[in-house]
Amino acid sequence: MVTKTTLTFSFLDYVILIIVIMVTAILGIYHGTGNRQYTANDIMKNKKNNAIVIALSVTVSHFSALTVLAVPSDVYKFGAFYWWTCLCLVLVVILTAYIYLPVFFNLEIVSIYEYLGKRFDRKTKLLSSFFYVLSEALYSPLVIYTPSLALSAATGINIHIITSVMCGICVCYTAIGGLKAVIWTDFLQFLVVAATMLFIIFIGLQAQGGFLSVWNTAIEGERLDIFDFDLDPTKRNSFWTFIVGSTIQWTNYVTLTQTGMQKFLCLPTLKACVWSLIYFALSMSVVATVCTLTGLLIYDRYVKCDPLISKTIAKQDQIVPYYILDVTGNMNGISGIFMGTIFCSALSSLSSGLNAMSSVIYKDFVTLFLKRNISKRKETNILRLIVVIAGLFAVVMGFLVEHLGELVPLTISLTGMVAGPSMGMFTLGVLFPKANSNGAFYGALGGILGSAALVVPREYYQYQNLFSYSHKPLGENCIDNITFLSTLLHNKTVPVENAFQPHYIFRISFYYFCLIGVVITVGLGLIVSSMSNKNDLQVDKKLISPVCHFLLPKQRGGDDVMEHCVENQELQEQDK
Repeated sequence: MVTKTTLTFSFLDYVILIIVIMVTAILGIYHGTGNRQYTANDIMKNKKNNAIVIALSVTVSHFSALTVLAVPSDVYKFGAFYWWTCLCLVLVVILTAYIYLPVFFNLEIVSIYEYLGKRFDRKTKLLSSFFYVLSEALYSPLVIYTPSLALSAATGINIHIITSVMCGICVCYTAIGGLKAVIWTDFLQFLVVAATMLFIIFIGLQAQGGFLSVWNTAIEGERLDIFDFDLDPTKRNSFWTFIVGSTIQWTNYVTLTQTGMQKFLCLPTLKACVWSLIYFALSMSVVATVCTLTGLLIYDRYVKCDPLISKTIAKQDQIVPYYILDVTGNMNGISGIFMGTIFCSALSSLSSGLNAMSSVIYKDFVTLFLKRNISKRKETNILRLIVVIAGLFAVVMGFLVEHLGELVPLTISLTGMVAGPSMGMFTLGVLFPKANSNGAFYGALGGILGSAALVVPREYYQYQNLFSYSHKPLGENCIDNITFLSTLLHNKTVPVENAFQPHYIFRISFYYFCLIGVVITVGLGLIVSSMSNKNDLQVDKKLISPVCHFLLPKQRGGDDVMEHCVENQELQEQDK
């Protein structure tokens, strides 16, 4: 039987939370004063950055409050499958280092979407940039809403007031400090998040009999049954959903979005970029391991009584803060430290997204309407204005987020739907010399339409509770049989003969949606390219990944290939 513990804030908790947030804001503002303010273009040209700092900045940008709160909860309910992320990251390093990174680094571009303009044409570049901005616009409100919901429950403060204040702080230090502020505040926030989560694990292991006890309980409760090699794509979690589906998602997030690749391109050499990528994989693996172990600790704590079944908590996502307060015995200051932790991770993700999104919007859209050679001051002010507008949009969208129901699966599905076609365009460019602009553009349109045809009906069926995923057994001994029976009848989906069942393709795991978008885009893109590529255009060698240089035609001598490529690009511009 668990004791009911409420997440409450003492005066010390408020002090700690305010200190953590203010240190983050001050560090960001510091880098925006005097001669320390730099645009993304300045940082990437200067290239005086540390590989480890960049790696940790990318790490904290890719795990947010959603990760800190949702992953342990997912492990508690569905098992430790998330730990396969560590193996996924090894594959991500290999794919990035050998296929994508050499191309982007050698081109010395600020926005990675410039690559699509060089490789194909402007309309393809703008389409990909639009996909990225759309993805970030959908994700940003969720990043700040999740910790705001937890803090609102703890303090009673209106959630929209918290969201507005947090977004305001983030917008200020991101707009003033620029990319350098984002990098260094990310570094600080990683240290805070890592230290806090390790402290929680230490306290939990001490209170629950040590690692072996937790491990044995996890084995008995089937939480470590992660060696499921079933190829059925409708399974929510399996070895293949992570090794195939999640690897593709991570490769897109880290390599083919401005948020991640922008920071790697700030390093001086390709070797430094690769080492930073390796450091990122190691640090992110530590994060995945810590989150997985936290989930196992939570299961060990509530193996006999699930807090949701006993109605101690109202939602499954509340189990992490509930566990922390329960295991620490309401120690003064723990609430403030934990809230500071999740707000650090949320602010880092939001600031990185706002900075990268502003860079893409300015470079790929705003510059279309500006005169050339504008002053650096004017460029900086425009970037700041974009950050402010994006922040206001996140606040406004926060009013809609609370009505959308299941946020985490919906987020993964929608971002995967948008990310797949974008990744497909880059893959067509770097791996297939025969692919042309028509193939990339129409392939991406087909990719997002095909993905939407799967995602939208699936989300509707799930919203209507027409199918659900089975979970591992939960503790049921904390309530009487009558209450337990009524809970089962109310919450559990009971199979009924001849009942409606969504088609197989609408029950595919959401981890595969990014992969599906890539496959449709590449497949359709190659077909359209073969039908429209009448002149068999040659492509600049710098635009093709080194692993596919053997597919290029032999050079006709000297710089003929380069000159021919320039001529073809000029012809494409004239055709437009």
